[in-house]
Amino acid sequence: MKDTTQLLLEKAERAIRAAEVLRDADEAEFAAGRVYYAMRHVAEALLYERGMVFRQHTAVRAAFAKEFAKTGLLNPKFHRWLLTASDLRLRGDYQPGDFGPRPGPSTALGTTRRGVRESRRPSASQSS
Repeated sequence: MKDTTQLLLEKAERAIRAAEVLRDADEAEFAAGRVYYAMRHVAEALLYERGMVFRQHTAVRAAFAKEFAKTGLLNPKFHRWLLTASDLRLRGDYQPGDFGPRPGPSTALGTTRRGVRESRRPSASQSS
């Protein structure tokens, strides 16, 4: 595993811990942002292992879909959750008033943890 990949995965784990703190403090809309960034860091780490680097959020999501979800290298549910987390982040950041039900970020946290574990498996970053 490349050094930068490892650093991105560690950053994802820190973002998960921050999301848990925010969720436990009843700050779901802010937890949603940390969940999304944790997922994004995982996606970036996997893409980096393939020599791919992107700056734009949409480019990361599209490349992750192409390289991992559509090929079946990783379960497509992880791409769907990345998209869902993106929507939750945007709602949390820009929607005034009540964020809505708490299960959104909580459920996404569990999925993000699974994504980090899956990304550490050797087969996750191998070329297809």
